[in-house]
Amino acid sequence: MASKNGPVLPQPGKENILITSALPYVNNVPHLGNIIGSVLSADVFARFCRARGLPTLYICGSDEYGTATETKALSEGVDPATLCAKYHALHKDVYDWFRISFDKFGRTPTDEHTGITQEIFAQLWKNGFIEERETTQAFCAVPEHNTFLADRYVEGECSICHDLGARGDQCDACGNLLDPMQPDKNAAGEDESKGTGWLINPRCKLDGSTPERRKTKHLYIRLDELNKEITAWLDRVENGWSANCVAITRSWINNGLKPRGITRDLKWGVPIPKGLEGLSDQEYANKVFYVWFDACIGYASITKCYTDEGNLEGRNWEKWWKNPDNVTLYQFMGKDNVPFHTIIFPGTQLGTKEKWTQVNHLSTTEYLNYEGGKFSKSKGVGVFGNNARDTGIDPDVWRYYLLSRRPESGDSEFKWEEFIDSNNNDLLKNLGNLCQRVVKFCQAKLDAKVPEYPKTPIASLDEYKEEINKLLKEYNEQVKGTKLRAGLATVLSISAVGNKLLQDNKLSNQLLTEEPERCNAVINFALNLLHLIAGVLSPYMPGTAQSILRQVGLKAAEGETDIPVVIPDTWTADALKAGEPIGSPELLFSQIPAAKLEEWREAYGGEELRKQKAIEAEKAAAKKLQREKEKEKKKAKKEKERLAKEQAAKEAAAGETKELPLR
Repeated sequence: MASKNGPVLPQPGKENILITSALPYVNNVPHLGNIIGSVLSADVFARFCRARGLPTLYICGSDEYGTATETKALSEGVDPATLCAKYHALHKDVYDWFRISFDKFGRTPTDEHTGITQEIFAQLWKNGFIEERETTQAFCAVPEHNTFLADRYVEGECSICHDLGARGDQCDACGNLLDPMQPDKNAAGEDESKGTGWLINPRCKLDGSTPERRKTKHLYIRLDELNKEITAWLDRVENGWSANCVAITRSWINNGLKPRGITRDLKWGVPIPKGLEGLSDQEYANKVFYVWFDACIGYASITKCYTDEGNLEGRNWEKWWKNPDNVTLYQFMGKDNVPFHTIIFPGTQLGTKEKWTQVNHLSTTEYLNYEGGKFSKSKGVGVFGNNARDTGIDPDVWRYYLLSRRPESGDSEFKWEEFIDSNNNDLLKNLGNLCQRVVKFCQAKLDAKVPEYPKTPIASLDEYKEEINKLLKEYNEQVKGTKLRAGLATVLSISAVGNKLLQDNKLSNQLLTEEPERCNAVINFALNLLHLIAGVLSPYMPGTAQSILRQVGLKAAEGETDIPVVIPDTWTADALKAGEPIGSPELLFSQIPAAKLEEWREAYGGEELRKQKAIEAEKAAAKKLQREKEKEKKKAKKEKERLAKEQAAKEAAAGETKELPLR
């Protein structure tokens, strides 16, 4: 979304806002939980900031490197680059349909990304925050392969549950973390294991051969050495973060930060830079950076692709990313991404000893579940990005529902019944009704022009104005504080005041005939209120906001597609002037038939969801039975102990009786 004057850059003396949403991993289609968790939430905030007149840059892109991509490419019979190009386009298409207004939706496999990642690593190496460690790893000795294997490239039998299809990092059957081979014993005779089990009869995923155990070196970032800097930084900034984010981050700190491996034996990734003093080029020739190390650096590299397009030597990106005194960074993500953004990436920035823009406000979400179950692409359970479009329902309705159920403080649930109800009641009967009544009345009865407001003010209307400005103040505070659900509820409260205005004044032909001045005042007031509603609604439902603006008579500038939106501090109710023509009425929303409920439930996982729920119910019943058994066990144990005590007391008393002296 670069302007005609070039890319958006920070402006001196202004509040410059940099926004990122977690880079989606492009080995699958995003589901609704992915969308609300990061990109949609960040989009609302970006649109809000722009409408407030703040220089704003919203950056995102596809996270494409790593083992998962290589594995997925292998399963689809293509190379990783081809796979990533396919899924990047798919993600972009989904986000475009949802009206996500990125300034740049980029990618990680770029020269810019490689350059910045290697620069950062070189600084960490120079500053002593990288260490080498020798580890034992699975090696495939087949001549055509002849390489160390990433954990996911080793398969075999789980040593815990004995499932035959376990991977070298985790067993999906029992959920336990695994090592690809049975771990060595250390000097104390303990397993040097990262997991709780290992693979029996391990085999290479690519050729089925049995891997060998060989020594190799890997690089680790010394988070332990950066602990003080990270903790001091957290103390300064965490007040701007959501509660779950603070809790997750502090648990990492409390458990003690440890060195963390940042290299992997892969081909698909950012290569380790050559020519660094003390680092063997040959040792790391076939290794790349672990994806979690370079993924967050993608925010900076994608910004560079935007601000310095085509210029590898350009440094405009640093005006956003190395400018903490003039730029405020907001980041949006699901809770599973928190440690990478609050510990690892900030630690990486601090370790360079350079002046980076670091996250000021971090907004995280919990999980969005589906109809009492979980989203599952493989089982066809849940609504994924492309499915939403297939329903024929406008993207703004989807945006409204997801944002109204945004899991801000706990998990929330997608339910088709609530989805239909939110359209038919929240939107159609509140916002849709207000817009239709006002615009149609003005067109039919007042020559389709904004009527004159009486020279003598109507006192009762000032009360509505006061109430609306109170709500506007709350709205601005809520959205600026990333309380997006509350902000959306306030928009509907403002709309409800408009409906009350029409009801209290009994807008009708009779009002126009008997009190024409009051009728003109009410319509003038209501049209200006619709203009305000379009502004505050635009971050949430941009297409709907544009429709309202057209209906009240505004047009886009020549060569532009959208009408500018403004969210003011105070509403003055005079943006639309008397005598100006309004537009034609447009239906904002349409009724969704009740019959769609079962149709959509069945289409998006009906049978599989029932199976999923039945399995979960069985597990819950088994757990309950186990708890009851444990309870009975404890009860029996207590009773046994009580009887034993009673018996001991009786025996003791009998003994004392025997020992009593004869009189």
